[in-house]
Amino acid sequence: MKLFSSMNHPGVWITTLMAATFYMITMGTRQSMGLYVGPLNTDTGLGIVSISLAMAIGQFAWGAIQPIAGAFADKFGPRPVLLTGLLILVLGTVLTPFVSSQLGLIIALGLLTAIGAGACSFTVLLGAAAQRMPATSRGTASGIINAGGSFGQFVFAPIIGKLIQWVGWMSTMWSMAAVMLLAIPLLNRLTSDTHAPSKAPDSEGGLKKAVSDAMRNPSYLLLHLGFFACGFHIAFLVTHFPTEVGLCGLSPTVASWSLALIGLANIVGSLFAGSFVNVYRSKYVLATMYGSRALLIALYLVAPKTEWTFYAFGVGLGLTWLSTVIPTAALVGKLFGVRYLATLFGLTLLSHQIGGFLGAYLGGLVFEAQGDYQWMWWADIALSAMAALINLPIKEAPIVKLQPA
Repeated sequence: MKLFSSMNHPGVWITTLMAATFYMITMGTRQSMGLYVGPLNTDTGLGIVSISLAMAIGQFAWGAIQPIAGAFADKFGPRPVLLTGLLILVLGTVLTPFVSSQLGLIIALGLLTAIGAGACSFTVLLGAAAQRMPATSRGTASGIINAGGSFGQFVFAPIIGKLIQWVGWMSTMWSMAAVMLLAIPLLNRLTSDTHAPSKAPDSEGGLKKAVSDAMRNPSYLLLHLGFFACGFHIAFLVTHFPTEVGLCGLSPTVASWSLALIGLANIVGSLFAGSFVNVYRSKYVLATMYGSRALLIALYLVAPKTEWTFYAFGVGLGLTWLSTVIPTAALVGKLFGVRYLATLFGLTLLSHQIGGFLGAYLGGLVFEAQGDYQWMWWADIALSAMAALINLPIKEAPIVKLQPA
């Protein structure tokens, strides 16, 4: 199959699937957090705005830890970063049901779970997997690993939704913490022979100069702005989509299955994104993804709000949901090389999560003030259209197509 033609060795497949499974567990549980908002609000009485603030801080913290985790992985190797992150994620998940104040919720759900999940994210996982495969396999492998997070959303969203109905949100969170611990043996296998990158003298001035040069590069800054809009879009939906479903008079089951379909569709989107960046310029792939989001949301706003509308909307969203990570990472690598990829891509993820903070928190404020999310949908359309346009001026070298011998 042409899509997987670069994955031509069993060892490459084993490494890729281990990383994808690890990401499935950590990202799948995180991307289903919006399902807890309603029952958490009912039990604690903290209010949608307070819960939205905690989850918005979590969006920012997840992004803020990215360049730090990337820098530690570049210096010490991926193993200690991934293990520490997983344990912090488990701790935050275990503690969240015990809190009853906004401050406690911010610490447990907004900081601990987000920092832990951020340290276990795609950035560090890709670095770990890349050490165990040839460069020709990395584009397709990145798509498969990214698809693992989406598959986790497909698996865990309906499970979490049902568990909340059967045993309550607290027991569900503790169950998910136990599932996360099952990833430790997988982590040990994945990182058994990884290491920090070579400490050879860097004639170009090291990490500090690499970051300084990148932040003066107009193409890198445009990439940040586009990814900011992406973060706004995803965080708003992750946090408030279940509430939107409830506003339309539909059951929580529709919300959980819609989130699951987003994850399922993003498996397809991630696989094709990993393939497309080898054939088309990444900036065009990104522009198409962002433009399709603006169009899809506009169609959603005029469609009847039935369960099948939400299912179709979920599939459409899922095709680009987390797929933007792949061409974005590819662009960072093309612009600056791979020596400091974890750190420089981590900084773009920070921009993504600043947008995520605003998407999650402003959604709560708009809902409190208006009783619905209409203004957020229009803001989402505008930002998605802007992201599509500002990626076009990025200076990306043409794709070099290999000619058959």
